[in-house]
Amino acid sequence: MKYHELEKKLKKAGCYPAGSMNGHPLWYSPITGKYFKMSHHDKQEVALGTLNFNPH
Repeated sequence: MKYHELEKKLKKAGCYPAGSMNGHPLWYSPITGKYFKMSHHDKQEVALGTLNFNPH
């Protein structure tokens, strides 16, 4: 999956861009109430470890 595809899925889930942090786009998840960093690499593949990230 490419980063631009991941962004579409995040938006569909209710997440939205909320500025930037250290040069990376900062997103907010209303489901978890947390902010998280993304990447600017729209056409690059997202690393498998990133897609499998589970903070719990």
